[in-house]
Amino acid sequence: MERKDKILITGGTGTTGSRIAKKLTELGYHPRIASRTKPSLADIEHVHFDWNEVATFEHSLKDVKKLYLVAPVGVFDPSPLVLPFLDRALQAGVQRIVMLSALIIPEDGPVFGRLHEAVSKHSPEWAILKPSYFMQNFIHGQHGTSIKEEGKIVTSTGHGRIGFVDADDIAEVGVHALIDEIPHNTHHFITGPDALSYAEVAAMIESAIGRTIKHEHISTEALQDKLVTAGLTMEYAGFMADLDEQIRNGAENSVTDTVERVTGRKPRSMADFISTHSHHWNRD
Repeated sequence: MERKDKILITGGTGTTGSRIAKKLTELGYHPRIASRTKPSLADIEHVHFDWNEVATFEHSLKDVKKLYLVAPVGVFDPSPLVLPFLDRALQAGVQRIVMLSALIIPEDGPVFGRLHEAVSKHSPEWAILKPSYFMQNFIHGQHGTSIKEEGKIVTSTGHGRIGFVDADDIAEVGVHALIDEIPHNTHHFITGPDALSYAEVAAMIESAIGRTIKHEHISTEALQDKLVTAGLTMEYAGFMADLDEQIRNGAENSVTDTVERVTGRKPRSMADFISTHSHHWNRD
């Protein structure tokens, strides 16, 4: 791929998209961020993009050869929004699509299933990133807030373990999937180096900041209600709560060598992540 060719980043202001855009720029590529809001990254091309506005598709895809695809967040079935965009992308000459999915969701599973199929069967070159849960969840969103303000992490995962992974490691795999000369044409299952329970992570944070942090296990039904209160639809909240139940039953208890195999370096450990970000949990 010529470095002058455009790489379109949907979700370019998000956790992985912003990191991928930054890394591509540092390597001399020219990413184009497609989003509703203007990114904070300087000197990166931005186009207004909205999944609900088909009119925004064509301009975002101009001269694009490769695409990083992040489906709209919080939508139980994003396929009616995303599949027409993928059709237009392929018609416009996009040759490679790298899609963000999740390790816990099977190829034909909910939310991403139809998108998995569309990308892997119709894109000439492709990769599907299937990371475990982001380490960044502990410093942003509900976990970050509850740790800081209430000294607890609330889930329905029980003693289930997860191969938590740093978003920077996911982004590094994504960059390779986008720019490597030989297309990956595979599903990348991406984890950190250790599978840990939320109780174990809580104990690590407690040790780092010197304040009691506990994991509070609640029922799947209670978690669904909590997520609805936080603003999710009932259907999507039920989906998310069910993922916790799957974790409780061992669905995420694994680690992979994907980060090291694709990038050439070992993935970041939870201990290092907590040491670096401990200031996030300090009370003001």
